[in-house]
Amino acid sequence: MKTLQLFQKVASSFMLLALFLVSTATAQKGDSADMENSILKSIDDETLQWGPCPPFMPEGCNIAVLHGDPSQEKADVLFRVNGKSSIPNHWHSSAERMVLLSGKLEVTYKGEETSTMKLGNYAFGPAKKPHTAKCVSKDPCVLYIGFNEPVDAFAIEE
Repeated sequence: MKTLQLFQKVASSFMLLALFLVSTATAQKGDSADMENSILKSIDDETLQWGPCPPFMPEGCNIAVLHGDPSQEKADVLFRVNGKSSIPNHWHSSAERMVLLSGKLEVTYKGEETSTMKLGNYAFGPAKKPHTAKCVSKDPCVLYIGFNEPVDAFAIEE
């Protein structure tokens, strides 16, 4: 009887040790080869690929993808408009997390007072909430925008 109990204890200890070793090996594997690389970009980075904005946006408007795929969830983009440009009333399927990187931008969400974003300001824009904006500086306004859902913009005809 004591031999059976000893065998069970040894077997249990062996199983725990095996599980520990497997989990440790799996965790170490996840720390290296499976992880994506970090990135660092500047708004002046020559490798940024600036593309056009939706047709209803002002002339000279451009978007550059920083990270992710804009057709998928969790994409980060730069949005750039010329100084003194007005951004027409529109909405997005996704909430927006924004930081102004250059210029001075007035943003007005439906039913709210106009807010003025200055260099380094953070703003949150709720999903599907109509809004307008105006780059009030003479220099271009560049805005970092993080989207939860795929990137889109829908004009509101007035």
